[in-house]
Amino acid sequence: MNKSELIEELANRSDLKLKVAETIVNLIVNGMKQALLDENRIELRGFGSFHIEHYKGYTGRNPKTGELIEVGRKRLPFFKVGKDLKERINQK
Repeated sequence: MNKSELIEELANRSDLKLKVAETIVNLIVNGMKQALLDENRIELRGFGSFHIEHYKGYTGRNPKTGELIEVGRKRLPFFKVGKDLKERINQK
């Protein structure tokens, strides 16, 4: 499911106009983006959590040339699936 499909689903299930559903989804997504930029953890019970992992810089090697290169430090978002969702996916 992509963002536009989520907007349509919200509009259909809640009898909202498409523009209102789009505004709601955009508010939620933008709020989540801002929370991660602010280094806050996001937890959606039963679904999972998002957080930022920090990586230190290191010296790497270009696989083509073998040349040493400096890889800078970085921050990456991570998602950890919640227990309920994990159990539902693995139910068969």
